[in-house]
Amino acid sequence: MKPPFFSIVIPTFNRSALLRIAVESILGQNFEDFEIIIYDDGSEDNTSAMITAFNDQRIKYFYQENKGVSAARNAAIKKCCGEFVAFLDSDDRFRGTKLSTTHEYIQKNPRYKVFHSQEIWYRAGSYLPQKKCHAKPHGNIFSQATKICSVSISTAVAHKSVFDTIGNFDEAMPACEDYDFWLRASNQYEIFLIDKFLTIKEGGHIGQQSHKYPAMDRFRIYALEKAINSGKLTERNLIIAQRELAVKKNIFEKGAKKYANK
Repeated sequence: MKPPFFSIVIPTFNRSALLRIAVESILGQNFEDFEIIIYDDGSEDNTSAMITAFNDQRIKYFYQENKGVSAARNAAIKKCCGEFVAFLDSDDRFRGTKLSTTHEYIQKNPRYKVFHSQEIWYRAGSYLPQKKCHAKPHGNIFSQATKICSVSISTAVAHKSVFDTIGNFDEAMPACEDYDFWLRASNQYEIFLIDKFLTIKEGGHIGQQSHKYPAMDRFRIYALEKAINSGKLTERNLIIAQRELAVKKNIFEKGAKKYANK
């Protein structure tokens, strides 16, 4: 049996209502050469029953004891049969032409291994305009990737070989694991921006990582230090990472002093 072109990876934890919307957004695509790999990270709601009710052979559901989003994503990647791996968080959704448009750009730009796109943001059901600092980059994006997570995971598609080259998501990081991943990816690869709005991102709900872990820059500092000490950064990117690390440490220290946070 011919493997699918896309494997779509969805890690999830106690989000059955949102997950249903995410899965329906994939099943409604105008491109059908895909599989969906759902990795349930220990949900205690009705996630399993909800997924079973779809009764679609393209959906592959797996369950593990709670280990965190990176462990769930990594386990899902190992199950992927597709040539390209697309990511979708369980609280986000694809627009109807996401896969067909991405497939078209992949065919036209074969030298690229990693793609991302524009996205539409909602917070608590209301449209949220994006700031200038959130502009999506194209090409050699390492400098932008050090400042913020410049590639949104739910817009990203990567060739399966990318994970063999740079590794998977860092399971030691409870948050900002995508920031760490894109540091490694953008050091090795140019990233192609599909300048179309193909993903809808839903924020403002209690299950988001930003609600669980305040002072997120502590994880970005860890990721930058890891990248610097890896010995794998190009000479140019090493200088960029060192400069950004100094900036982030300074901001973090000032914040800790301001709030007397030892």
